[in-house]
Amino acid sequence: MTIAHIARQAGVSVPTVSKVINGRADVSAETRQRVEAVIREHGYKRSSRAVRSTPLIELMFHELESEWALQIIMGVEQVVSEHNLTLVLSEMQGRTTPARGWMDNVLARRPTGVIAVLSDINDELRSQLRSRSIPLVVVDPTGEPLHDTPSVGATNWSGGLAATRHLLALGHRRIGLIAGPEQILCSRARLDGYRAAMDAAGVQIDPELIRYGNFHVEAGIREGCALLDLPDPPTAIFACNDLQALGVYQAAREARLHIPDDLSVVGFDDLPVAPWVGPPLTTVRQPLVQMAVAATRLLLRLAKGEQPSQTRVELATELIVRESTAPPHPTEA
Repeated sequence: MTIAHIARQAGVSVPTVSKVINGRADVSAETRQRVEAVIREHGYKRSSRAVRSTPLIELMFHELESEWALQIIMGVEQVVSEHNLTLVLSEMQGRTTPARGWMDNVLARRPTGVIAVLSDINDELRSQLRSRSIPLVVVDPTGEPLHDTPSVGATNWSGGLAATRHLLALGHRRIGLIAGPEQILCSRARLDGYRAAMDAAGVQIDPELIRYGNFHVEAGIREGCALLDLPDPPTAIFACNDLQALGVYQAAREARLHIPDDLSVVGFDDLPVAPWVGPPLTTVRQPLVQMAVAATRLLLRLAKGEQPSQTRVELATELIVRESTAPPHPTEA
């Protein structure tokens, strides 16, 4: 399928197709959609000789307000600097699916590749990148990893299992959980690990003990207060990221509870702040920098035309026990 064929199919001129392919803004939305539909239908892809990418990596986040995002940036930057590339950051302001303008800007920049973090790149956007020979790697995909889109994540289920088993081993049975958004894969996997540990221990799960947040401190405060206000509150809370765990710390302070004497808390991520809060936070270490390094190196191999041996990479998590967990009081166990 050549540009001329696409032009005939779409009923436009060859220069118009070229403008769409190169991300030019001076094309009407209706014409652009018509051309893109023909490209998706016929599977057009630039020949390697026609591709002149810019030596930069496009790193897209659903949001940047987190130390978590900084860890990812550090990992990508580590590889980018090794290869004399430039790093461009994009933020979707909380959305998981990029807006139309984002794709136009990416196509205009012609990056070496795109890394999308906690984002949902739909079929249309993936098709547009593929047709321009721009490789894509997703870090922590929001949905099930797709076989045709390489992705990098962590062993979230095992991490949730380890965190819950740790609390069970201390003697806790009323274990609350604050998950992330229900639609995000890593959040669901951590919740499933919690459920598996409780089930294996023969401990019935009280639905009131499971809450959902948005991976921010405010959600940890809100849901932590709700859990601690229950008639039969939990003796331990597993927050599915460190920021929510810090929110639980604040909820405990407001309830005049001491950690870990009155309440044990476990987080997830092991952000740099985790060892320095009072008390130091027990958490599941997620190798965020290493995940970003792996994603960037995979992207560069794809940009060279190499096919990866596997499209889904999962790095191991590790439970880091500090001072925020202890056995419950005998009367609470």
